[in-house]
Amino acid sequence: MNKGTLTFFCGKMGSGKSTRAREIARQCTAVLLSEDEWLSSLYPNKIATLSDYIEYSNLLKPQIKALVQSILACGTNVVMDFPANTISQRNWFRSIFAEINAPHCLVYIEVADAVCLKQIQQRSIEQPQRAKTDTAEMFEQVTRYFVAPTPEEGFTINSVGNKA
Repeated sequence: MNKGTLTFFCGKMGSGKSTRAREIARQCTAVLLSEDEWLSSLYPNKIATLSDYIEYSNLLKPQIKALVQSILACGTNVVMDFPANTISQRNWFRSIFAEINAPHCLVYIEVADAVCLKQIQQRSIEQPQRAKTDTAEMFEQVTRYFVAPTPEEGFTINSVGNKA
């Protein structure tokens, strides 16, 4: 049986990863899994800092990995709206698809910081529950850890966006 394709995203905070994830999931008739939705549902009002995010995100990963592998093994595509913004995050995604020999696509969304900040500001207005964490200060803090993917990492990369 053919396995489903795993699609995941790299892009700075506010670059449009969630919007692109929803679009691709609709186009590919894929199961969409959103880290933000899982975290807010399972750990409401628990994430106020970057270290909170890391702690609770890491609690999800073993169960999410098993779930995604099961879905992919059934031949269903999965779009994961979880960040692949560091080498260690991308290695976690690699473990998901490589262990079951499923195809993958890493969508790299590259936009200017000013665009990200504008979109973060708009999102905090549209989603007031995110106003505490969707800030310019959080963007700066998170961006310090951002590492763009390179061909040497061996991923199938689809680059989109515009740095300007």
